[in-house]
Amino acid sequence: MKAILLAGGQGTRLKAVTGDLPKPLVPLLGRPLAEHILRLLSRHGYTEVCAALCYRPEDVMKALGDGRGSGVRLEYRREEKELGTAGAVKNCADFIGGEDVLVISGDAACDLDLGELMRRHRERDAAVTLALHRDASPLRFGLAVTDESDAIRAFVEKPAWSRVVTDLVNTGIYVLSPRALAAIPADRPFDFARDLFPLLLQRGELLLGVPLEGYWCDVGTPLSYYRCCVDALEGRLRLEPEESFQPSPALRETDGPPEGFVLELPCRDRAALMGRLSRWMLELPTDYADGIRLHAPRYELHICPEDEKSALRIAVNAEDAEFARRLAFSARDLAEILEESF
Repeated sequence: MKAILLAGGQGTRLKAVTGDLPKPLVPLLGRPLAEHILRLLSRHGYTEVCAALCYRPEDVMKALGDGRGSGVRLEYRREEKELGTAGAVKNCADFIGGEDVLVISGDAACDLDLGELMRRHRERDAAVTLALHRDASPLRFGLAVTDESDAIRAFVEKPAWSRVVTDLVNTGIYVLSPRALAAIPADRPFDFARDLFPLLLQRGELLLGVPLEGYWCDVGTPLSYYRCCVDALEGRLRLEPEESFQPSPALRETDGPPEGFVLELPCRDRAALMGRLSRWMLELPTDYADGIRLHAPRYELHICPEDEKSALRIAVNAEDAEFARRLAFSARDLAEILEESF
C-alpha cells in the first residue's frame, strides 16, 4: 500500500523549541517524529511512501534517507511554492498512480491502526475516509459530525465551547480515492478542510469518519510536545525508542536519593538557556523559586544552572528508575535544541 507523508511544515508555534529545525524532525525518544511515522506506516503495511517537502527539504531528506531503516521505500517531491495540504498531495500524483492512498502528517505523534482505516475505506468505497479521535477538550482542532453509519455530515473548525457539538477530532490522517485526488486542482494552493471536503460533500460524495482507538496528538505547541514526551516515556504512546537513546560522553549521571537520576549538560550560556527553558515551560505546573521545578503526580523534574561552570543540572525524582532516566534524557534533548536555536 502507498502513503503520502506531509513533511513540509515549519512548526511556527514550536519555534521556541525547534528554531529553524523542520517540524517533522523534532525528536521524540531519540528519533525524529517523521521517522516514528514511517515505522508506524511500515507496521501496518504501507511500504511505499512519498514525502511532500517544502520547508528546508534537504534537512528532511538527509535525516530520513531512503526509508529502508524504517522499513519503507521512501521517495520525495518538493513544492516550488506552498500548495496547501491537498495541493501537496496532488503534487505527488505521479507517485500515487490510480490507487487509494493514505495521507498522514509527519509531525503528529500516534500509534493508530492505519490498516483498519484502509480496510474500512475500501469496504465502503468512500471518496475520502478520515481517521477521527475522541478528545475531551477539542477546542484546538477541527471536528467532524457523523451519522449512525459514520458518514460525515458537517465539519466545525476550532470551535469555542459554545460551538462544540462532538468530541470527534479530525486527525489529518486520510485515505483518498482516485476520484478525490482528481478533484484537487494542480499547481495552486488547495486545502483539505477548507476546499476539498466541502467540495466533495456538495457533490454528494461519501466522506467516511472512522473513530480509531489508540494515541494521537498534534505536536503543535511546546505544551503538547512535552506531553507527548511524557506519554511516550510512560507507555501511553507506543513508540520504538532509538537504541542509542543514552547519555553522551559529555554528560555525568548519578543515581540514588535525594537527587534521583541526574544529568549534567555543558552549555555556552547557562542563563540564556535557562531563560528559554523558563519561557517554554510557562504553561506547565512549574515554579521558579529554585531553578525550574516541574511537579507531577509520579515525578518531579528539576533544572538549574551549575555554580562553578557553564552547565545545567537536570534531575528527575520518580518511583520508576527507568522512567526517570528517560525523562532526564528528553529534557536534555530539549535543552540542546533550545541552545542550538540561539
